[in-house]
Amino acid sequence: MPNQLKRPNILYSCYSQKSSEGEQFIPDHVFGYMISGTSENYIGDEKYVFKEGDFRLFRRNQLTKYTKYPPPGGIYKSISIVLDQETLRKVSEEYGLTAKVNSQTAKAMLLEPNKLFQNYMESIRPYLEDTNEFNKLLTNLKVREAIMILLETNPALKDILFDFSEPGKIDLEAYMNKHYKFNVDLKRFAYLTGRSLATFKRDFDKVFGLSPNKWLQKKRLADAHYLIKEKGWRSSDVYMEVGFKDFSHFSFAFKKAYGIAPSKLIA
Repeated sequence: MPNQLKRPNILYSCYSQKSSEGEQFIPDHVFGYMISGTSENYIGDEKYVFKEGDFRLFRRNQLTKYTKYPPPGGIYKSISIVLDQETLRKVSEEYGLTAKVNSQTAKAMLLEPNKLFQNYMESIRPYLEDTNEFNKLLTNLKVREAIMILLETNPALKDILFDFSEPGKIDLEAYMNKHYKFNVDLKRFAYLTGRSLATFKRDFDKVFGLSPNKWLQKKRLADAHYLIKEKGWRSSDVYMEVGFKDFSHFSFAFKKAYGIAPSKLIA
């Protein structure tokens, strides 16, 4: 059974059976270590694969779909350290660290392993694997330690970690065509495209000629119809893939759009 033990800013993931699949919004930078297994992450149209022994960094303000695979006969294990904005701002103020450029590097990156990373992860594994409690003070210290180690080993990360700017206004059509399968609310889409909700809705209507909700449903249903009709997918496997959270809502919307229940559509 999946097991996740969460303390503030620190997450230990442990899965004993195939693949935990899902999607999530990454609001803060995340420094992670793959203890065992493999993780596949899709961010936009880019795929990132991380395996046992890999150290990785996810940039903040990203939407990702993921699949976690245990090794043959083994257990998937990983450690993630959330580098929250509050702690990063305090470190920035204390040490005068600021971003000099608006870095446009990869949304996720594989970090070169080194002794500092390895010693750091080993120092927190006993707390996580033995289910001991991390008190708040220790957690804060370990997050700060992670930040300083990242800067020591990868100085260029300063321009990522201490960039506190919010998402700028970007191409709405391109972004939505890449991310429409993510089942997030409109406020999130608005934020990630650098708009207020009102401006997002107004711009959306100009670009697509439909309201966001109507366009999203139409786009997702078209994908579902294709996957069932042309690819032979089962309706029970399709609905989450295309961005629906609830199967009954998906079935109702599909039948209304195509005049037939998705389970009755013959491939």
